[in-house]
Amino acid sequence: MEGRWNLDDLYTSFDSPEFKDDMAKLDQKVKEINSWAKDKLKKDSNPQKILEEYIAQYTSIYSLAVKLMNFGNLSLSTDAKNQKAANAIEKLQMKMTELTSATVTFKQWLGSLDNLDEILDSTEKLKEHKFYFQELDLQNKHTLSKEKEEVIAKMKNTGSSAWSKLQNNLTSTLTVEIEEDGEKKKYPLPVVRNMAFSKDQDFRKKAYKAELKSYEKIEESSAAALNAIKGEVITVSKMRGFKSPLEETLIQSRMDQETLDAMLQAIEESLPIFHKYYKKKGELLGHKKGVPFYDMFAPVGSVETTFSYKEAQEFILEQFDTFSSKLAEFAKHAFDNNWLDIEPREGKRGGAFCSNLHPIKQSRILSNFTGSLSDVGTLAHELGHGYHGQCLYQESMLNASYPMPLAETASIFCETIVSNAVLKEASDKEAIGILEGSISQSGQVIADIYSRYYFESKLFEKRKESSLSVDELKEIMLEAQRKAYGDGLDHDYLHPYMWVCKPHYYSAGRSFYNFPYSFGLLFSLGIYAQYLEEGEAFVEKYDKLLSVTGKNTIADVAAMVGIDVRSVDFWRSSLNIIAKDIDKFLELVE
Repeated sequence: MEGRWNLDDLYTSFDSPEFKDDMAKLDQKVKEINSWAKDKLKKDSNPQKILEEYIAQYTSIYSLAVKLMNFGNLSLSTDAKNQKAANAIEKLQMKMTELTSATVTFKQWLGSLDNLDEILDSTEKLKEHKFYFQELDLQNKHTLSKEKEEVIAKMKNTGSSAWSKLQNNLTSTLTVEIEEDGEKKKYPLPVVRNMAFSKDQDFRKKAYKAELKSYEKIEESSAAALNAIKGEVITVSKMRGFKSPLEETLIQSRMDQETLDAMLQAIEESLPIFHKYYKKKGELLGHKKGVPFYDMFAPVGSVETTFSYKEAQEFILEQFDTFSSKLAEFAKHAFDNNWLDIEPREGKRGGAFCSNLHPIKQSRILSNFTGSLSDVGTLAHELGHGYHGQCLYQESMLNASYPMPLAETASIFCETIVSNAVLKEASDKEAIGILEGSISQSGQVIADIYSRYYFESKLFEKRKESSLSVDELKEIMLEAQRKAYGDGLDHDYLHPYMWVCKPHYYSAGRSFYNFPYSFGLLFSLGIYAQYLEEGEAFVEKYDKLLSVTGKNTIADVAAMVGIDVRSVDFWRSSLNIIAKDIDKFLELVE
């Protein structure tokens, strides 16, 4: 039916012969590659042949794992009680840890080659995968013995992964008590956090206070989880020879410190303009000391435009076509072939995401569409992710994995196409609401992400010495918010528990799950500015850029369109686009 996706091109069910056969095949292929790594790497002296065999074997395993895992995750995302999906995911996670032996053995063998670059230039197939193998060689420098890596992989299941699951369970089952009409009512935490967007200021304040009060029930458990996860990261990162968890994250992100420093410098310089916006928003809502946290997301202005799903499709296709027919054709194909699940319903997860399915050269997009203008922007955003995947399907699967900072490039670009079109047609009254919503979102990605980066930096620094108490964690968070928001926020009403409700802090595999968002927004804005300058001539460059994001460093990808991400001026120019929007908003509300 329209509004729900079709997963049949993956599998028809968890009981289907195809799904069961592929689970069995994955088992067999994992055993085969472990046996191959154990025997072949010792006996065969032809490195060229070994490298090409590895490509074939690992691509085959990766393809199967992506299909199986995505079928499980996609099924669970629309039906939280799907026990078969949950069981399949857990089995797959265990199966993938069994790959550790082969991958570690292979990396160590790769690191033993003295003439790797020469070998990689010897055949077309190896040239195609040169960056992939060079990255594996770099990883080998931070890889421990096979035995230690196997222990770490298995221990994570009862260590950081278990703590992460606990924290997810704590926040997803936490109920918040709010008094309404003289009666106390209980709500899930996500519902209460969404009350920040209510039109009723008294209700927003009441929800904020109730939310903070509710965290007292889980603060000690959350602190234990956070300390355990960050402690594990520090220990393992040090064992692997990284200078810090940040260095490890930058290497994983194919990004250098110079780029991060340039971006952070520009962000720090831009914070006063965001403070100006927040102070004005506070004034509009009747506050004299900046905006209190409970009013940060309060609606300002009036946006009454609504869309049916069909109208949203037509509008998106029309706007995408102004950029390129290829982008519009991709979106139409996605709509026509039920690649989207947009209907809100019980058991379906909130928010939105896109899963690119390289083995079947398709995508699946989840959103919770209610017809608002924001929902249309969300659809455009997720279709941008899908288009990024489409541009990568011509590449080998091993060359299709891009780093987090580049993950938002196409999505924000597509959202910008649509939001700019909406703004052009809006009345002054609606323009205020549209602009304010956009600036508020940018404020989260710039000012709030800056506070999260600062908090996590301090957390790692202090966790090296000892575990942190709840009071210490709260104080660091308040310090981070004061630093990021300045006098834009009322310091009597901050959010000391932001470390509890943000799941990003509770991933051992993704430390500093914050600055990539800032990078994504600002890089996309810079790319969009280039498009406005060059027009149609830019379209081919854009598609090419997306197609190589899986086999280049971030600096090299950016250089393809003439951008120097190590230059503070580039980041300033992107932030200036947001500054102009803030100036326009301030002008409209005067």
